[in-house]
Amino acid sequence: MAAEVQDRRTIRRFYMRLPAAIRIKGETTHEFHTETQNVSARGVFFYFDRVLPENSRIEVTVTFPPHVTLTDAVRVRFEGRVVRVEPPLPSARVGVAAEIENYEFLRAGSRVDYLSDLLDRQKTNDFAES
Repeated sequence: MAAEVQDRRTIRRFYMRLPAAIRIKGETTHEFHTETQNVSARGVFFYFDRVLPENSRIEVTVTFPPHVTLTDAVRVRFEGRVVRVEPPLPSARVGVAAEIENYEFLRAGSRVDYLSDLLDRQKTNDFAES
């Protein structure tokens, strides 16, 4: 008979697939885009395209949509560290759990769609290179 595994979490987890932009602190200014699998007041879990070492410092920006906030969409930037890395899935995606150490709400007028932000940055870079 297998031993029962007890869940030690004390904070409720919300299973939400939200667009997320990930930056690895100290490594590059490049953002990696993914989506969250779940979020709590103390952490976030997402799948990534490569292994991040435990204790890596990261910055995660997510947008909570109006149906979650019951008002306008809200962008939040979390700073934290990787606390767990799961073995890659067959699709080569790696599960990453990060502890949230601090966060900030981004200004109300900022864009909520990171794909639009990415396209805007590409246009700006195209003009800068011309």
